[in-house]
Amino acid sequence: MANPITRLLVTALLATTGAACKAAGPDNFSGDARRGADLVKQYHCGGCHDIPGIAGAEGNVGPPLHRIGTRTYIAGYIQNSPDNMADWIEDPQRALPGNAMPRMGIPQKDARDIAAFLYTLK
Repeated sequence: MANPITRLLVTALLATTGAACKAAGPDNFSGDARRGADLVKQYHCGGCHDIPGIAGAEGNVGPPLHRIGTRTYIAGYIQNSPDNMADWIEDPQRALPGNAMPRMGIPQKDARDIAAFLYTLK
């Protein structure tokens, strides 16, 4: 994996050239968005994130997840795609070592359902 400075430079270069400005989307992605919304509550994601549509999810530790389904990057480095989002949710430290989001013990199926829900936030 490239070091953080290299990733930052590549990210900046792609952003300025427009090469990575494609919005994310759930094409050919299997996940249950309705179940994902319930799982967001179960895993207490709103303790750290402000999440629209989830009662009491007004956390201010992590970034707000408003319109996460339209963002280009996850954590500023990872191309936003449903598969990448599910991988991030399952194990954020594997996806980007040293970031602030802890591993929550979320299994792959649950991570895919949560990702499906997050992609409804446009």
